[in-house]
Amino acid sequence: MSFERIREKLNILADAAKYDVSCSSSGSKRANKNGGLGNSSGMGICHSYTEDGRCISLLKVLLTNYCIFDCAYCVTRKSNDIKRAAFKIQEVVDLTISFYRRNYIEGLFLSSGIFKSPDYTMERLVAVARQLRLKENFNGYIHLKSIPGASDELMYEAGLYADRLSVNIEIPTISGLQLLAPDKRHEDFTKPMLKVKNEIVRHRAEKKVIRSTPTYAPAGQSTQMIVGATGESDKDIMYAATHYYSEYRMKRVYYSGYVPVAEDSRLPSIGSQVPMLRENRLYQTDWLLRFYGFDVRELLNKQHPNLDMEVDPKLGWALRNLHHFPVDINTADKRLLARVPGIGMQSVHRILKARQYRQLSWEHLKKIGIALNRAQYFIVCNSRHWQRKDLEPETLKGLIIKNSQGKFRQHYSSQLRLFN
Repeated sequence: MSFERIREKLNILADAAKYDVSCSSSGSKRANKNGGLGNSSGMGICHSYTEDGRCISLLKVLLTNYCIFDCAYCVTRKSNDIKRAAFKIQEVVDLTISFYRRNYIEGLFLSSGIFKSPDYTMERLVAVARQLRLKENFNGYIHLKSIPGASDELMYEAGLYADRLSVNIEIPTISGLQLLAPDKRHEDFTKPMLKVKNEIVRHRAEKKVIRSTPTYAPAGQSTQMIVGATGESDKDIMYAATHYYSEYRMKRVYYSGYVPVAEDSRLPSIGSQVPMLRENRLYQTDWLLRFYGFDVRELLNKQHPNLDMEVDPKLGWALRNLHHFPVDINTADKRLLARVPGIGMQSVHRILKARQYRQLSWEHLKKIGIALNRAQYFIVCNSRHWQRKDLEPETLKGLIIKNSQGKFRQHYSSQLRLFN
């Protein structure tokens, strides 16, 4: 196979992989051993960031963009008139090792269209990971995209070689999936998820007793939902995400705004791409559910099925629940402090630690680093000055938005002065 042909395949299959955002390496601790290549500890994915802020990269490709399915939302659907390509197993292995030796990447994210059958495709994905681990002695990060409908045996083997596995649920609701991907069944997605969850639990339990028990998918599993391809509300999306977190112990759920790829009466028209802001609000909500102690029903319900695009979801909740405020910074518990707009979890911990030694004032809070342009309307402290003054929610919302815009303009102007 000529170099030109390999490069052509890489251009086609790397471009096709860009629509998949459900990849992250957090949680994997695979150490280098036996003088092998790579070390996934602390490593991650292409153009993403680790917990300590480093930008890291993976080779992110499809094994092939041929597919037997005709999902309306997918660029690789079989009815799409696009250029097709497929890698051989050895070609992906060679590319990964070659790119790693040149310090281009820290690992591999491998997905695929489904050709012939789910098991046939999954078998080839597993073969790539197996060859990297056993033949090339590669200890870097590997993320395999699980194929919906793959057998339990293949899912088990995949977890022995991959740091993370993921099955994209694609459409948040069963009715939406039936509309846009009638060839697929919801259980084809959830069956591999359940297998992975059960194996992770089993291997962790066995490892406590038998230290030689092999590690199974140390970075867990993740999934991705397409936002805006069907008419699901933000409530539908986040209730589904909460279900996958609780029932399948997902490490992450990703939200990907629908990108129009073809004309189809079942889809939004070409040119009506989902705003990035909606994705951002969903991720903010996800963060509040996982780290701030919110229940999804507090943020989204029948009365409020969609997120406010003008303000972040925590501020939106606070404006609907002004009876919880003001919060006394010097006496409130951790849970209540975390619900104050403008106070992040790092600041919550700083407040709890600092108030062991003194009563906190506005000056102390500024030094701690809370966003007073929002928080000032929802708290009291040793200075006893409360800024809200019983404003109506809409008035207060407008005031906070104005303050935030003013702060942004001030920051932008200062940056311009630095460059002029």
